[in-house]
Amino acid sequence: MRSSILYILFFFLPVLIWSQEALTERILNDRESFYYIDAENYPVGDNTLPVGVFDSGIGGLTVLDAIVNYDGFNNETLTAGADGTVDFEKEEFIYLADQANMPYGNYSAENKDDLLREHIIKDVQFLLGKTYYPQADDTKINKGKSPVKALVIACNTATAYGKENIEAFLEKAELDIKVIGVIDAGVRGALEKLKKEEDATIAVMATAGTVSSKGYSNTLMEQKDKLGYTGNIEVFEQGGVGIAEAVDEDSDYYDKSLTEPRDSYKGPALKGNVKIDQALLDIYNFDFEDFKMLCDTKNSDDCNILQINDAENYVRYHLVSLMEKIRKAEVQQPLKSIILGCTHYPYLTEEINNILDELYNYQEEDGPYRYRDLMAENIELVDPAVNTAAELFQYLKEETLFNENGDIENSEFFISVPNTDNPNVEVNEKGVFPYDYKYGRNEGEVQEYVKVVPFSKSNISADILSRLKFQLPFTYSLLEKFY
Repeated sequence: MRSSILYILFFFLPVLIWSQEALTERILNDRESFYYIDAENYPVGDNTLPVGVFDSGIGGLTVLDAIVNYDGFNNETLTAGADGTVDFEKEEFIYLADQANMPYGNYSAENKDDLLREHIIKDVQFLLGKTYYPQADDTKINKGKSPVKALVIACNTATAYGKENIEAFLEKAELDIKVIGVIDAGVRGALEKLKKEEDATIAVMATAGTVSSKGYSNTLMEQKDKLGYTGNIEVFEQGGVGIAEAVDEDSDYYDKSLTEPRDSYKGPALKGNVKIDQALLDIYNFDFEDFKMLCDTKNSDDCNILQINDAENYVRYHLVSLMEKIRKAEVQQPLKSIILGCTHYPYLTEEINNILDELYNYQEEDGPYRYRDLMAENIELVDPAVNTAAELFQYLKEETLFNENGDIENSEFFISVPNTDNPNVEVNEKGVFPYDYKYGRNEGEVQEYVKVVPFSKSNISADILSRLKFQLPFTYSLLEKFY
């Protein structure tokens, strides 16, 4: 009976129309499918279930870290005000990094929005489901994973392109599960920095895909009016091609083993759509030490090919590009805040602040400051993760879904890896999807491109682990048991 009802809903329910029909059919109706979920018997409303959190990579751990460290309420009374105890100490979390398919921000540029949405629905299916592979070379699945009671999209691009699709999918499945995305939270965080009548320029640094979606600019203007902000607010967006990829060590953007340029490079260059402006080289102030910039000549002043090979240098390029946009627009109010519209960017807040300070103090040869009139002296960096944590708390409170007997130490961490048992899958010498394959696949071909496995030293590099340990110590302590 339920299959018939779902069949009718699938074709006639007036919800968001999207292209993942084949995948949805497999998930909801095909009991033989790897992706099948028994939606009819899903434990909706079970407060003992964990909260599901997902991102395109390890960047979303900054969102999880904000959640697990959040102390905005009294744990006994649930009223506003810190009490010295983290608010989610009895909640358990399941984190998924879709590392094999990252970065999500590039799918739009390759005209693969529907393929991206398919990945996003597969992320949700994993969190709702019970199966995973113990290791990458296993052919048998483990069915011991818990389903989840709420979903947090710890990815700006996935929020922009997939949140409505997730909600439509859950409606088709008749699953009343809350979906929380980081974009609304980030916008509210930026507006909270302003007085209601204050004029300001707000910038958004995000992936190219998030910028292309207009998710932040549209939401900002919508929330500005809804919340009664009357000042003149201008919004500038900068697509940070290469920043997230360098954090996640995507070899098309960052490869510390290189000493010279390579053909596969996808980041900003002297030629192409995302161009390094040679007239701005003094302002970029790139660090050329230890091959953090790759040049085809020994003298960096004579480069015919110039490639960025370091996360901080990517930040330098994009902050200068942002300030040049603002300068040429001749804005009337200074830049007061930057929304870090990608979960990877909070890893680089120290670098961002240092470079903003450099730009504030940058003087032309003839004396004037190039950007000072366009910048507040101390620009606020807005991390949407904190507002996301507050929204999750309010939801669990309103729905009486707090786990009274759980333990945050029982949280679990999973990551996607290429499924080399699938004969259609292509990997390169590093064992990852080549760029052309990753973005050349077609939506609607329902197959297991990836296996989702627990975090381990075989799928997370020592450099990334070291950064996590230093920058996200509590979250690192939760995932450390996987090693």
